[in-house]
Formats: sequence, structure tokens, C-alpha cells
Amino acid sequence: MSDESTPLPGDADALSETEPRQSGDEPVADGPPAGISADQARLALRRVKDPELNLNIVDLGLIYDVQVEDGTVRVDMSLTSPGCPSGPEIMGEAEQQLRGLPGVTDVVMNLIWSPPWSPERIEPRVRAYMGF
Repeated sequence: MSDESTPLPGDADALSETEPRQSGDEPVADGPPAGISADQARLALRRVKDPELNLNIVDLGLIYDVQVEDGTVRVDMSLTSPGCPSGPEIMGEAEQQLRGLPGVTDVVMNLIWSPPWSPERIEPRVRAYMGF
């Protein structure tokens, strides 16, 4: 008679995490899951500069929200004004930087105007540097 708490040889459920797995067993994840975080996406967006101000769009406060789900990065952003002549260039560069990240399968850029951008959205240290 077998004790139910004693694993039988070959019982896959009985393998402890310290025992090596044999081929054919379920794979064990090594490290964190593949993909990127919203913070990593924001770091990539810091490489995008407003060509007129020569400051990155994150410090300028143009990035309102970044969400990452299943390899899709969604960005809500604004521009300094609706008539910003550099708008298409800035948004295109932002999308290009995000698409270049490992694990990104799609990028959705949402241009929003509410709430409207104002100098108060600029990173405080940058705002002080600019004299605002």
C-alpha cells in the first residue's frame, strides 16, 4: 500500500523546483516574462526631442500616459499647440523609438488635446532651467 503523500517515481507533480527537469516536462521560466514595461517605454520616449526646443518630449510634459499590454504600447500625448509644425515629426520619431524596442509588437499613438498642454506640465527642473 502506498502513502498518498509520498511521490511515486515519474510523478511530474512531485518534481520539486530544485530538481532538474527532464526533456518533455513543462518548461521552467528563466527570469521575468518577455516584454517591456511602461517605464521602459518612457525611457525610449526620452530619446525623442522637440526640434524647436531641443528638449525631450517626456520632460516637456507632452507624454500624458503610457500603457503596455501584450506587446502593444499605447501612448497618450499632446503637442505644445494644435498648430505645432513639428507634430508629425515628433509623433513619427516617438513611434519609431517604441517599435525598435524588443518585445514591442504594435504601437498606438493617441494625440489628445484635453487637458491642453501648458508650461506647468514641464518637468520642474527643466522649467526652472527654461526660466518658467
